[in-house]
Amino acid sequence: MGAAEQHIKDAKLTKLKPESVSTSIPDYEVLIIGAGISGMAAAIELKRRGIESFQILERADDVGGTWRDNNYPGIAVDIMSFVYTYSFEQNPDWSRLYAPGAELKRYMRKVACKYGLYRSTRFGVVVNSAEFDESKSLWRVNTNQGFFTARHLTSAVGSLVEPKKPTIRGIDDFQGKCMHTARWDQDYDLTGKRVALIGTGATGVQVVPEIAEQVEHLDVYQRTPIWIIPKPDARTPFWLRTLFRLSGTAQKGMRLSTHALTELVMVVGVTYFKQMPWLVRMLENVCLKNLHKQLPEQPDLWKKLTPKYGFGCKRPTFSNEYFKTFSRDNVELVTDSIDCITASGIKTKDGKEREIDVLILATGFEVFGKKSFPTYPVLGRGGIDLREYWYTNRYQAFEGLTVPGYPNFYMFMGPYALTATSYFVMAEGNAVHMARCVEEARTRGAEVVEVKQEVHDRYFEEIQKRQQSTVFLNNNCGDSSSYYFDHHGDAPLARPSTSMEMLLRAKYLSMDNYRFIRGNR
Repeated sequence: MGAAEQHIKDAKLTKLKPESVSTSIPDYEVLIIGAGISGMAAAIELKRRGIESFQILERADDVGGTWRDNNYPGIAVDIMSFVYTYSFEQNPDWSRLYAPGAELKRYMRKVACKYGLYRSTRFGVVVNSAEFDESKSLWRVNTNQGFFTARHLTSAVGSLVEPKKPTIRGIDDFQGKCMHTARWDQDYDLTGKRVALIGTGATGVQVVPEIAEQVEHLDVYQRTPIWIIPKPDARTPFWLRTLFRLSGTAQKGMRLSTHALTELVMVVGVTYFKQMPWLVRMLENVCLKNLHKQLPEQPDLWKKLTPKYGFGCKRPTFSNEYFKTFSRDNVELVTDSIDCITASGIKTKDGKEREIDVLILATGFEVFGKKSFPTYPVLGRGGIDLREYWYTNRYQAFEGLTVPGYPNFYMFMGPYALTATSYFVMAEGNAVHMARCVEEARTRGAEVVEVKQEVHDRYFEEIQKRQQSTVFLNNNCGDSSSYYFDHHGDAPLARPSTSMEMLLRAKYLSMDNYRFIRGNR
């Protein structure tokens, strides 16, 4: 039994009995919901500051978040591995420049072991709701294992959690094998099967080349094409891995250079499109050359696979193999709209039905839904559900983390929180911001920390001004079918700033932006 397995076993055996819901003394100073990248970053930052009274609640049976849950064929990071780590815990042993998903899962478990997070995590806990008790200035979290209370509540649940099932007529009538890429069945063999895959986002781009050689026939149903950049991937040379193990400075230098390149491609061009449209146009040309190179003599497919929206409207991805797959005899790109799904296949609007044995849904996740952002009810002052408030009044949060009316609550994947460079950057920045609030409350002897309404409103105004320069409002995004956008027409997932600005603000912003009060008044 490995170290991680033993820690998991010990965590499951530990009987943690939450305090009675009637007490005014919380069970913990901080409760963290989720043991993925953000939850682990939060816990490590609290430990670094000497704050040990915290507990992580995780609904699954291990740490790792999305890298624990997703195991579909071809899964890998789409950000260079040197950047896609915690800055304080770099990994010299990535096998490739773009590491496969299994290595990310091992990395997360290794970090959890090193920082003793398994001892502070309770697995198999599903959060049903969280409510702020105004009379006692604490949060009550209702779970499948009873109530937990805490002075501070950190929601470290990611945005890509709940698989999105397409609303296609007849989908429940299909009699063959159906699976979502986020719930891949490892025991099912696709060999010799007739397969249909719906969805051509980043996940579909990874899955299609991996299964094409295995199946008898593959129909790829595309609603919206995706911008695809050539993938500068390769095995990490042994000498480079050795150098990184011997010299942390060398690895930091590699991280900084790849971070700068990623920031240029994924952030600067998107955020400052109005000022530098040439950068996005250059990236679009790179993508088109990638398409033409992979399918050199098939101009009929060029048109079908070229997006009509601008680069950056939805998340682009990297691949050197995806387009090539459509030159195979057993692969068909279907761009006709789906009319319905039958018991044995898929019928398109042109009246043609294609029979299949397996239906794969690469249709992404519920992001800005009433029940998915966050994934459980969060009731603040006056019992107002944060999900309902945002859905009605637009998604907004100070620095993507805190909201007036929800004291002592920190939502790591809040509106305008994500920096496109790396999810780890966002997690570390928000961990610092959250821990500073908790630490400052300790220093001031305060039981309540709440962002000031006027501060929050000014920040939201600033965000909306910055949005005017992004690709989201200037690059024909209406046809992108992007999860970046909500029903208000806003694009509240990505933060319109560089990651460096985000980190500096998290570390140095004034705590006077918050009200610190003894008791709740």
